[in-house]
Amino acid sequence: MTKNFMKATVSTLAISLAFSASSALAQELPSKEEMWQMILKQQEQIKKLEAIVGITNEKVNETAVKVAENQEKIEATGDVLDQVASIDGSAGHNITAVGGYAELHYNGGDADQIDLHRFVVFLSHEFTEKIRFFSEFEVEHSIAGEGKVGEVEIEQAFVEMDLSENHRVGVGLQLIPVGIINETHEPPTFYGVERNNVEKNIIPATWWEAGIKLSGDLNESISYDLMMHSGLDTTGKGYNIRSGRQKVGKAPWKNTAFTARVSWHGIPGVEVGATVQYQDDITQSSTADENASATLFEIHTNINRAVSENATIGFRALYAQWNVNAVEAELIGRDTQRGWYVEPSYKIALNNEHSVGFFARYSVWDNEAGDSVDSEFKQTNFGVNYWPHENVVLKLDYQIDNFANSPSEDNRINLGVGLQF
Repeated sequence: MTKNFMKATVSTLAISLAFSASSALAQELPSKEEMWQMILKQQEQIKKLEAIVGITNEKVNETAVKVAENQEKIEATGDVLDQVASIDGSAGHNITAVGGYAELHYNGGDADQIDLHRFVVFLSHEFTEKIRFFSEFEVEHSIAGEGKVGEVEIEQAFVEMDLSENHRVGVGLQLIPVGIINETHEPPTFYGVERNNVEKNIIPATWWEAGIKLSGDLNESISYDLMMHSGLDTTGKGYNIRSGRQKVGKAPWKNTAFTARVSWHGIPGVEVGATVQYQDDITQSSTADENASATLFEIHTNINRAVSENATIGFRALYAQWNVNAVEAELIGRDTQRGWYVEPSYKIALNNEHSVGFFARYSVWDNEAGDSVDSEFKQTNFGVNYWPHENVVLKLDYQIDNFANSPSEDNRINLGVGLQF
């Protein structure tokens, strides 16, 4: 009995537990209405997702259209460039460029004057990768005209054509390849307010002639220039070299001059050059018995070497001499005309753009060195250049004159501002 009673009790407990579990499960399951509401909410969410996907597809389609339009524009631009290239002979050429430089000077001492010494405009045009044109238009001393102190000049106007990768020819009005500053004389490129007197009175810079010039590189270290051109005319000017420049203005060309220069630049920052020029008559005479042949010899070095991350040592030195074969020139001592100078400098870069440089220069020149009379001009200059930008310069220097003709001495301070672009 006891055994049967225990079985009945266990069965009763099992049935009770099963009933309790089914009741709890029934209470957790949602009703039909709740299931229906859940289905409706899910359908709304599906519709929203479909709408978002639709908008995204529209944007993708719009982007594809824009890409196609841009591609058409690019292709059209390419067609135009191809047309330009076919006209010019090569793409990217037929380019015109403008540049220039200017310098304002104040000279103290006996001069005591201010002068817009030069205003220059460069104009160049590149026809093809092998044919170019260069020109230089200059106004000196601010105002030109009859009775005015200034001049209007064309210092360059020539066509340059490449003969090969390393050789080219220039035809037209060109600067003579001689000295240091004759071809490179923009204010930020040299020390001192005024250009040095040796290259001014002996060479004489700035000096240009009409002719043909062959230039090139013999190798990585040696370059050359050969020029056949119009020459000096010192007729009625006492064989004064500087006054003999004709500046290619209805200039007589009875006698041709020849100039040859060789330059060595095998060490970075170091250039050594030598020039020889010959003209069989610097009076442009038409009769052989009046000829006055002249030969110019010039040698120079131009050094700019970095000595630290922000400091550069510079050194310029030049010697030039004319030998004139004429009896009249010998009588006044102008059969020999010579000069030389040395110029050490030290430049410090203050930051990426600003820099300051200090220099000293000693010059000696004599346009009547052929006689026994003391006619030398000696000058010492020292001063500072400040570059707020590599193409803008402020200058200050002091000059001390020691002339054989002492009344012409003028010890003074010079101030200047210059630029190039």
